Parts: sequence; structure tokens; C-alpha cells
Amino acid sequence: MKKESKIMFRKFFKYVTQSMAGMIGISIYILADTFFISLHSGANGLTVLNLILPVYGVLYAIGAMIGIGSATRYCIIKSKGKNADCYFGQSLMWSILFSIPFVLCGILFPANILKILGADASLVKLGTVYLRIVLLGSPFFMSNHTFTAFTRNDDAPSRAMLASIIGSLFNIVFDYIFMFPMNMGLAGAALATALSPVVTMSVCSTHLFGKKSQVAMHLSVPSFRHLLSCCQLGISAFVGEISSAVITTVFNMLLLNLAGNIGVAAYGVVANYSIVAVSVFNGLAQGTQPLFSESYGAGNNKDVHKILRYGILTCLIVEALVVICAWGMTDSLIAIFNSEQNLQLITYAQSGMRLYFLGFLLAGINILLVSYFSAVDDSLPAIVGSVMRGAVAITICAILLSRWFGIDGVWISFLASEILTFVTILVLYKFLQYTKKMTPCTFRSAMKNTANASTCNEKLQIIMLSSSLT
Repeated sequence: MKKESKIMFRKFFKYVTQSMAGMIGISIYILADTFFISLHSGANGLTVLNLILPVYGVLYAIGAMIGIGSATRYCIIKSKGKNADCYFGQSLMWSILFSIPFVLCGILFPANILKILGADASLVKLGTVYLRIVLLGSPFFMSNHTFTAFTRNDDAPSRAMLASIIGSLFNIVFDYIFMFPMNMGLAGAALATALSPVVTMSVCSTHLFGKKSQVAMHLSVPSFRHLLSCCQLGISAFVGEISSAVITTVFNMLLLNLAGNIGVAAYGVVANYSIVAVSVFNGLAQGTQPLFSESYGAGNNKDVHKILRYGILTCLIVEALVVICAWGMTDSLIAIFNSEQNLQLITYAQSGMRLYFLGFLLAGINILLVSYFSAVDDSLPAIVGSVMRGAVAITICAILLSRWFGIDGVWISFLASEILTFVTILVLYKFLQYTKKMTPCTFRSAMKNTANASTCNEKLQIIMLSSSLT
């Protein structure tokens, strides 16, 4: 490995590992809730939390689109030597503005939202206070992405990782304190989770407001044009988060009809581990984002090429590990959240874990490719890939396969949707290359070579390996 390649790989390794660790830390917010709620309220508690998970997904998705999109645009503009002083302030203000409707919903009608999400009377009674507190904390959840993304893109990925981990540890400790010693129940779990991003933002602030920070804190009138410009680059982050909300909502509705509350509780177990897995791949994508954007902004396509190669290879390794863990540790993973030893829940969750997690054989690659195109200011393939995997493909596959194969069809629909998304991305690339509407880049050159391959296997090898040619 040449000296320049070694330097780039070390930088890639630093950003990606720390970003992945930080994202895993964020996902522990919900894992900690799930564990303590299962101890406190059993299967009904799991069902309530799983019905509320889409709300978390929407809050995180909007916050990620604004925060990560703004930080990406900031990085590109800064690399070109232009003024980027307004981006942090605009991102923070838009995050707060978008949170206002959620705060009002939390004050006025959280019970109605629970009913819409599929809760019966007993679940509405159990979950109303929890949902109200979560919605009141939406400004913190949304703004958190702005603080962590700008900290990471300001050459401080270690601080961003540390902030996320400290916030998660706070959540775990105070989940227990509020729920049990203080006897606050589910309200205590929600309060600990809502305060966790405050801790994370406080740690990030030690960098952003410190002497080493290059991020300007200028506040200006919110600009809708500025928002659209940044959100174009945050669409992959949005879909990375919203896909969990869409999947959870669709699955909840289908499983309520197929298996009742226990089916939803079983999916709650699967969904929580899925959140951790998705966080790993979102962390990988977000870790490569500033490297892609910096190299692209500087016109250094060779480094963009190297980063993409490292990202794909890392994705393949992590995907294999995720699936192996899901299949090899199924019973142990389920037991953590099944304090009542519910046999029906175990039966549903066993098949759910194994079939659902097959989808991660392609999900990581799709997340990375969508993030890549967003980071290099190529929004069309990013948007199409994002919409496919985040809403269209998973909804169609879940509805059709559940009719044909019942509960197993619901579980396997995640894999089917990721396959459809991957194929759509490949076809789109080839079409856009043919019409010459896209600028040249290393990955697209690899896609062009697939036209000469005689088999699917050979095409896949060309796509994955051609990036290693210099």
C-alpha cells in the first residue's frame, strides 16, 4: 500500500469507526427503553414501544436530513474556499421550527396518535404519557443531529462519538433511576430518553464553541432556498432513518391483523435489534460522507474512488457479521426482552430474527451508495434509491408477501425490498450513463463495464472490484 493510500485508509478508519460507534450509541436510547420497559410492563410494554417507534423514526429522519444535509453542504462549500458561516445557524433554526408541530401534538392529542398507530384502549392508557414526553422532547431529538454532524465534519469525529456514547450512558442509567427507584414507570423511561440528546449536544458544544472550532455561529433569517439546498444532500440520511419508521408502521399494521398484540411485541424485539444494525450502516455512511464531500469539493476524484472502495469492502464484512450474529445468537437475543418467557412471542421472534436479518445482506450497500451520491452533490440517484428502499419497495413487498406467505412473508419482505432497490440503482446508473446526464466518476465507470459481462456473478465482481484498479 502506497504512502498516500495508507494515509487515506487511516483517515477512513478513524472517521468510520468513530461514526459507527456514535450511531450505535444513539440507537441504545431505544434499546435501553425496550429492556427496562419489558421488565416493567412485559409484552404490553413492548407492544406500546413498538407502536411508538415510528415517531422516533420521523423525528430522527427530519433532524438527520436537516443536520447532516447542512453539514455536508458546509463541508463542500468550505472545501471550495467559499463562505460557509451561515450553515450551522440555519440548520439549528430549521430543526427547531420543524419540531414545533410535534410539540403541539404532544400537548394536545398524544392518545389520538396512539390510536392511529393501532393501539387498543389498554395500550393507549399505558403509552399516552410516554408519547407525550417524547413529542415534547422533539426539539432535542432533531437538533441533536446538527450538533453531532457539524462536530464530526469540523474534524472532531472523536468528540462526536464521545458525545453520543455519554448521552447513551446517561439514558441507560437514568432509565433505571426514573423507572424503578423513583417509581415513574414508562414516564421515567421517556424522560430519560428525551434528556439524552441534551447531554450529547452539551458535549458537542465543548468543541463547537471552543477555540479549535471552525464552525461559525452566525444566526440569520431562515431561508427556504437554503433549506432545500441542504436537504437535497440530507435525503440519504433522511431515508436511512425514516425507513425504520415506514417499515415499523407497515409491519405493525400487518402483524396486528395476522397475530395480534403478541405478533407486534415479537416484531418489537426484531425491530430493536434492526435499529442497531441500521445504525451501524448509517454510521458507516455518515463517516464516509465528510471524506467524500471534502475530496469531491477539492476536485480529487482519485480519493473519492479510494473511499468508495474502502466503504464497499467494509460494508460487505459488516453485513456478513450482522447476519451471522442474528442467526447464531437468536434465542439469547430474544430472551433479553422476554422477561415473561412468553412462548408465543419466542416462536414469532425466532423466525422473525432469522428471516428479517437476511435483508442486511444488501441493506448496507444500498445505504452506502445512496449516501455516496448525496455526498458528491448528485441528488437524483440518491433520491430514487432512497425512496425505493425507504417506502415504495418495502411497502409493496410487505403487503404482497404477507398475503402469499403470512407472517413469514412479512419477515422476508425486507430482503425482497433491498434486492429491488439494488437492482433499481444498477438500472438507473446504466440508463443515466447511456444518456450521459451524469458526470464521470469511478463508480459509474465500474457500472459501465457491467455491460460487457456475460453473467450476473461476473457483473457483480466488476462492480465491486473495478474500484480497486488504479
